[in-house]
Amino acid sequence: MKRIVTALAASTALAAPAVAQDLSVVGSWSSLPLHNQYEAPFWNDTLPAASGGKINVSLTTHNQMNLGVGDVFRLLGDGVYDVAMTVADYAVADAPELEGLDVPLLALTATEARAMVDAARPMVNDIFRDRFNAQVLAIAPYPPQVVFCNAEIAGLDDLAGKKIRASGRMTAKFLEALGAEGVNVSFGEVPGALQKGTVDCAVTGAGSGYSAGWWEVSTHLLPIPLGGWDSVVTAMNMDKWNSLDSDTQGLINAEISANFEDAAWSSAQDALATDIACLTGNGECSIGDARDMTLVNVSDADFARARDVLVGQVLPEWAERAGADWAKRWNDTVGATVGVSIN
Repeated sequence: MKRIVTALAASTALAAPAVAQDLSVVGSWSSLPLHNQYEAPFWNDTLPAASGGKINVSLTTHNQMNLGVGDVFRLLGDGVYDVAMTVADYAVADAPELEGLDVPLLALTATEARAMVDAARPMVNDIFRDRFNAQVLAIAPYPPQVVFCNAEIAGLDDLAGKKIRASGRMTAKFLEALGAEGVNVSFGEVPGALQKGTVDCAVTGAGSGYSAGWWEVSTHLLPIPLGGWDSVVTAMNMDKWNSLDSDTQGLINAEISANFEDAAWSSAQDALATDIACLTGNGECSIGDARDMTLVNVSDADFARARDVLVGQVLPEWAERAGADWAKRWNDTVGATVGVSIN
């Protein structure tokens, strides 16, 4: 028995950091389920406990800090804080090649989206290393980015001529190809914009829209993933990462994979069905009061047209912005996984 106890003590010592570490962590939107259900518990409780109390975390969020979303990873690279997480699309002004992580309409289920993200992961690792001096720790999903409208619509064709808040640059390009006008409005400003008519529609995750009360200022829900899955990247400043011993790096990688990334992905598909039920009253809402938005059925013709626009216009335009080398890498990885090639 003494040998067993001694062995267990030794293995625990190897798993825990050799030197205590303090991490300043900036999370994604504080009001949304990804942060409240997964990010905050992981950083506040799971990782410190797994380290035996040798990793201490100070957690806030970028909206609580009043950071511009485009500044989150820039400041991370400068070492203003140690860890940050936000939507990859918020960083594409600095890294247009990053748009290839979350392409609209290529993944209609959480399983397909995870496969697409896994295929893109080596590219994302290189982008964050070179552009943001950062080590990628995890990529987790918001729910599929669907369309909220404060106007009557019956399908995809009805988006033409409307002013629509996009969830990212590729989504904006996609909407413009459909004949809509892509409008740049921050997430927190969308309810006011919908109410005032600054925009007719807006794209975000169904759960995000429910949590943020978009159902109060919109009437119709089109559940086609025009904005992809809005992948949220968690990354650590590279200098901080390199300062950690290998045991600490291994502990963080193992814990964030099992207890944050995998957990968020495993709930993503069921969350979509619940969120739609909560927004429309079609089905059982287990997270709050059901609302009465009109659920617009997505036809096979809508999906076919959207895919044609994506493959024929949107992806080739992105390839020009990102460059031929990135387009080839995308074809060989993500494209091969989803059966799409940029010509």
